[in-house]
Amino acid sequence: MNRRVFVIGLGAVLAAPLVAEAQQAGKVARVGFLSPGERSSRGWQADVLKEALRGHGWVEGENLVIEYRFGGERYERLRMLADELVRLKVDLIFASSAPAAQAAKEATATVPIVFSTLNDPVRASFVTSFARPGRNMTGQAGFGPDLERKRIGLLKEVVPSLSRATVLINPSNPMSPQRLSEINETARALNLSLSLATASDAKELDEALRMMARARPGGLIVLEDPLLLANGKRIIDFAAQHRIPAVYTSLGWAEQGGLMEYAANTRELIRRAASYVDRILKGAKPGDLPIEQPTKFELVINMKTAKALGLTIPPSLLLRADQVIK
Repeated sequence: MNRRVFVIGLGAVLAAPLVAEAQQAGKVARVGFLSPGERSSRGWQADVLKEALRGHGWVEGENLVIEYRFGGERYERLRMLADELVRLKVDLIFASSAPAAQAAKEATATVPIVFSTLNDPVRASFVTSFARPGRNMTGQAGFGPDLERKRIGLLKEVVPSLSRATVLINPSNPMSPQRLSEINETARALNLSLSLATASDAKELDEALRMMARARPGGLIVLEDPLLLANGKRIIDFAAQHRIPAVYTSLGWAEQGGLMEYAANTRELIRRAASYVDRILKGAKPGDLPIEQPTKFELVINMKTAKALGLTIPPSLLLRADQVIK
């Protein structure tokens, strides 16, 4: 072989990975961020994702464009926004909740979807299994009945005589049937009688609170939902006024005066989900990435509220708390 031809050929072979790397470096990824609620209350999740992606080399304004979409309190709007993201030809949709993941799933079977949710993705039919999702979806997901059992168990530790509790839920949330099934399953195992208080708008919340005031349940479980989060202080004040011990299923309630909250560390979930976003943008298939479950949970107890309710928090429970608000 002619030496000159060999050197040129060898140079081309060696340069190929460099060209591919340069193409990857020059790529601008377009990611859709889909969430219920308002940007004012849920925008911090987008900020956590953006910062986590920066740690993987994806910098908004340089090699990353994020299309932010917030559905407010209307779940039907999420589907419209998911369709819009698909039309924009995003490379990936990040769904910050189970309802957002459901909307994205209905909008596309091809665009990769990474979700962060405390719902069971198999029960929700997002994926076929935790180990092999098998479709265009993957991400971080919760423990289902095990998590509800823990929350009800915590409430019973605080109120040992608890036999009757109310679940406050938004029936328009597409994940409500799954959550109710998990809670009812847990309540039966713990011999706890449950009643429902439902609210899909502010007017219905008024009626739900009036109903609870009449029923005076021994405990209250408030499920995460944008409508309920937006009316959080009102719900907390109601529970205090009517002396109802309550456990909340997302973080931030105890700081506002709620008795107790137990939930996965959402920031950590999003940071871990960002690593999946990075891998998929670099060529991995979502169906090959196993669903990861939360490893960090936070128990927060408000002692001021406990005292106002006349409750004695067991020392063993205080020792297990990640934060005690005094």
